[in-house]
Amino acid sequence: MCWSLGRAAATFPPLRMAPALDLPNLPDADVARLAQQGREAAFRELVRRYERPVFSLVFRMVRDSAVAEDLAQDTFIKVLNHVDKYRPEFKFSSWLFKIANNVAIDHLRRRQLDTISMDGSPNAATAADVEATSFDIADKSESALEIMEAKELGSAIERAIGALRPEYRACIMLRHVEGRSYEEIAATLDLPLGTVKTYIHRARHQLREALEHLRE
Repeated sequence: MCWSLGRAAATFPPLRMAPALDLPNLPDADVARLAQQGREAAFRELVRRYERPVFSLVFRMVRDSAVAEDLAQDTFIKVLNHVDKYRPEFKFSSWLFKIANNVAIDHLRRRQLDTISMDGSPNAATAADVEATSFDIADKSESALEIMEAKELGSAIERAIGALRPEYRACIMLRHVEGRSYEEIAATLDLPLGTVKTYIHRARHQLREALEHLRE
């Protein structure tokens, strides 16, 4: 990614001299604590760790690289402005992804989108990354030929996902793209566990209905 932290960094207070820290080897919670103390290097380390996952998640929601870059930057600015509210007993990544999802959903509520890519994150560096960030609704019991045929009809699948409510889309993406558990999705989106399960069930039902004619 090529976006700059200029706006975010500008809000940092002047740095005091401090002993050098091995930031890359510190746990997220420790780095976040240093960021809470106004350590710019610590915040930059958090950005380094999560800029790609945040961009990938937001891009899957908005399907526009330029918009995703802006929203990713907005996410990290919100993180910087509210880093004092992070509580180390929770996973930093869940707290961060919750903010990113809220930013993306707010955007989607303002501007509905027609499609979402099924082909993996544009920021994926390896074939494994592409596979990990691709979305496949094919039933596990289907044959390889049926799965291939389903992928060839990707444009219809994209439209079906694009028609989902933003909240359903966020749950589906976290579950099937990020591989998150129901509990992690609930924590990330700040939703009751039962609501997450309901959203995912309804989203799957809507996708099956929208794509039923393709199976026939």
